[in-house]
Amino acid sequence: MSLDFYLIDEAGAAIHDCYFNITHNLGAMASEAGIYRALWRPEENGFEKAGQIIDTLRAGLADLKARPGHFEQFNAPNGWGKYKHFVPFVENVLAVCEAYPNAKIEVSR
Repeated sequence: MSLDFYLIDEAGAAIHDCYFNITHNLGAMASEAGIYRALWRPEENGFEKAGQIIDTLRAGLADLKARPGHFEQFNAPNGWGKYKHFVPFVENVLAVCEAYPNAKIEVSR
């Protein structure tokens, strides 16, 4: 099981290079970093456009980077879902949200 996160342009088409996939095993880590609702459940929390989650992602990413030892305790025991994979995922999602702030957020869980 995984999360698919992608952005849609104003014409309703997926934006090239704005599709990311990560395991659900990182949900607890995302929650601890304060970014679960923005990434996994944006539509339930009033996040429609990429620009609406930029501040949340920035804060969560800063926390992830400031406390790697803390967050590594949330690594999945089976190896599918690690801090070292989650940080680049968040960095990439943040970068495309900053590049396309008016794009619509879409997720598939």
